[in-house]
Amino acid sequence: MKNKRNKFYAATAAVAVTATVVAVTPVLAASSFSDVKADNAHYEAITALHAAGIISGYPDGTFKPNNDVTRGQAAKIIAGVLGLDTKAVANPNFADISTSHQYYGPISALAALDAIDYYDDNTVEPNETITRGELAFMIAQALGLEAQGDSPFTDVPADNDYAYFVTALYEAGIGQGISATEFGVDQNVKRGQLATLILNAVNSLIEVPEVEEPETPEVTTDDSFKLTVLHVNDTHARVDKMPKLATAVKEQRAAKDNVLTLHAGDAFSGTLYFNEFHGKADLELLNGVGFDAMVFGNHEFDLGSSPEGHQALADFVAAAKFSFVAANVDFSADDKFTGLFTDLVSSEPENGKIYSGIVKEIDGEKVGIFGLTTEETKDIASPDKITFSNYIEEAKKAVAAFEGMGVNKIIALTHIGYNDNPNVDNDILLAKNVPGIDIIVGGHDHVKLEEPFVVDTNTVGEAKDVTLIVQANEYVNYLGTLDVTFDENGIVTEYDGKLIDLGEVAEDAELVKLLAPYKEHVDGVNNKEIGVTLTEALTNPRASDNSLESVRSNETALGNIITDGMLAKAQQYTDKTVVMALQNGGGIRAAIPAGNITVGQVINVLPFGNTLALMDVTGAELKAAFEASLKNAPKENGGFLHIAGAKLTYDSSKEVGSRVVTIEYFDKASGQYVALEDGKTYTVATNAFTAKGGDGFDMFAKAYAEGRVTDLGLSDWENFQEQLLSLEKVPTTTEGRIIDSALPTEE
Repeated sequence: MKNKRNKFYAATAAVAVTATVVAVTPVLAASSFSDVKADNAHYEAITALHAAGIISGYPDGTFKPNNDVTRGQAAKIIAGVLGLDTKAVANPNFADISTSHQYYGPISALAALDAIDYYDDNTVEPNETITRGELAFMIAQALGLEAQGDSPFTDVPADNDYAYFVTALYEAGIGQGISATEFGVDQNVKRGQLATLILNAVNSLIEVPEVEEPETPEVTTDDSFKLTVLHVNDTHARVDKMPKLATAVKEQRAAKDNVLTLHAGDAFSGTLYFNEFHGKADLELLNGVGFDAMVFGNHEFDLGSSPEGHQALADFVAAAKFSFVAANVDFSADDKFTGLFTDLVSSEPENGKIYSGIVKEIDGEKVGIFGLTTEETKDIASPDKITFSNYIEEAKKAVAAFEGMGVNKIIALTHIGYNDNPNVDNDILLAKNVPGIDIIVGGHDHVKLEEPFVVDTNTVGEAKDVTLIVQANEYVNYLGTLDVTFDENGIVTEYDGKLIDLGEVAEDAELVKLLAPYKEHVDGVNNKEIGVTLTEALTNPRASDNSLESVRSNETALGNIITDGMLAKAQQYTDKTVVMALQNGGGIRAAIPAGNITVGQVINVLPFGNTLALMDVTGAELKAAFEASLKNAPKENGGFLHIAGAKLTYDSSKEVGSRVVTIEYFDKASGQYVALEDGKTYTVATNAFTAKGGDGFDMFAKAYAEGRVTDLGLSDWENFQEQLLSLEKVPTTTEGRIIDSALPTEE
């Protein structure tokens, strides 16, 4: 244990600082949490650690002391109270958390002290509940505690994995049992219990000096400026949730001064409200909430390949009671936006117009806002004539323009992803590469940032002024709030941010009335049964911390039915033999529960209004497409291709670009599956989005440019509905069409 003792000595200085802060406020803020009263056994610990900023509660004002604690939460709290450096840590290369994961820093810092155990597959399971025995190990190792005697608890015999660490905590006066004889080694740790254990650890190891009462500060002139930013992103036509959003926004505006309300893109696509009204319902409700600015998300460009092109988007912009910002988007080649678009920064922005950036004057202070949309839009939507330029270059131009106008408080309103593909664009790289940005309000990757992410170093690790990144998950589940204080030079000096759970908010009566006619229409369409009943749900899984199973990385029954319908329908429109059908996993958006299937449920599965297309492509091009489909395997990729009429075997352990093992299609003439031939041309069915090169399928884009693609104009969800109706029994299990040979097979 000597090596642990050495590590303990190295950390004690940081511990002492934090312990002093905790110990001097044992009963501060008695009403901080509505469910933690003075008679609660863990009241003192919860109050002290909350006052020190080590622990926090829930948006509803509760702490929930009886809730279970996860491994990640425990790591964050322990690392925080020890003052461990959670940024400059060695990369342990965990299998189940990336460097962007909210608990990566704390877990890595504890791993450096050998204070967190991980599994044989190099996973740490941050969302798994932690037991009292596991917590004893974590605290004892982090503090370098040694046990001198034997465990006094009957449920922790000497041969128990955690006996040494439980004893060490007990001897140090930190960990008591759940009774005089039992430690409760296998019981889950509760939030209140964790707070008490942590406070006991600090107070037993550090002698806390008396702290004099702080002197009353002198009154000085305050040139600071306080700003509140309210934000949402990726609302995706969840129009029915807007009345709750309106209530939360009104409450924030009533409670705070100097409020900006921003939308970080992707209002379009996702529900029947969009399918039926193409943004009109969204806009009326967004206008009712009241926004100051919006950036375009990639889904705002979903209708570009429709017969009307971007007319719905142009109408959306023109009727908006707020401005749009788009520093790296050029609308000039599309006549529909004539008069709506300028690439200038405006100090007098008008509603219903698109600018590179705008200046808002708030309480006599100027705040600059510019917009960025992911360059991936050209691959994952249908922008048509609208083009996109490099986000870093355009951000630098925007910041320079603001600074030239005397604006030193700058917000980037982005739809590029918090920590999305670094080869394209993301908010963290934006913050590190472009000085002068104070706040980034983001969207696109649907991240739930419960508190602002701070970037205070540049690309080479040098210190820089703070940039705060915020994002509010998706689907109007939350309203993000960010309170910021700027000094006279426009530098962020204080901040606080959180998410308000809109599920717990009442609906605004005015917006309920605005919603009513749209809701009546949508309910009528949504509730119409198609005449098919499911005995089991058609699932649409997404990867999680506990599973890689996903519609974006695995064969699914839903994907099989969709592609079967595409293959059958396509064959009706050509004399050629259609050998297979392909559907990108990112285009399959919802599951269908057991019971009678409705039109609304069908549309929610395929909400983007895609049409069926035929492609003439070579075997080599198809193989290249499947290699692109499998580039992230076994992890998710929106371009993961589901198939009908063919079978694919691949090996996810191989290098990217060399993962396909076999591709075989069913040859009707021989009645057998036969291998694709590189030099032979085949006719394949897919959706128009994929056929035009969406999701980065450049080989399909080439075929489209060479006239080898025919858009049949047939609605994808209607084809899907027709296929469901044709089935005597709807299958809810997979068939082995797509197999990863790197995974063990079931015996």
